[in-house]
Amino acid sequence: MYNDWFTIGRFTIHGYGAMIAVGILAAFFVGERLAKKHGLSPDITDSMIFTALISGFAGSKILYALTNLELLLKDPMAVLGADGWVVYGGILGGLFGMWVYSKVKKIRFMDYLNLLAPEVALGQAFGRIGCFFAGCCYGRVTASHFGVVFPAHSMAPAGVSLIPTQLI
Repeated sequence: MYNDWFTIGRFTIHGYGAMIAVGILAAFFVGERLAKKHGLSPDITDSMIFTALISGFAGSKILYALTNLELLLKDPMAVLGADGWVVYGGILGGLFGMWVYSKVKKIRFMDYLNLLAPEVALGQAFGRIGCFFAGCCYGRVTASHFGVVFPAHSMAPAGVSLIPTQLI
């Protein structure tokens, strides 16, 4: 909807990226509080979240590359550049990273997975708000009262009333 919040020089703050950042910070905050409440190490929780983020970003990009293999072979930078992420790859990559981290540190994977799984949903909720700001992940054309018309500079088609599936 309003993805470009402000620009300072050549640096622009985008609503999508800001909401992803808020989701990550919220995951850290809630994860630490829950770790203390359940007698788990907040330091290990932070490291586990950080590991999940790095491996999740890698998994997301890898799955995007695999789903666009023809384009990857033709123009690798078009696929490996800033755009193009697949949330399922991010979740799988994050889980894999957490599992590896738990094996290296010899801690119980399931204790931290049970602790941190709700934070994935929290982060995803903020990410979906970011999708709304960017105009991506929109729904079908609608004539209903809850339809949203995105502006011309968003990823959604301009001037068309669409179901705001990002918020649903």
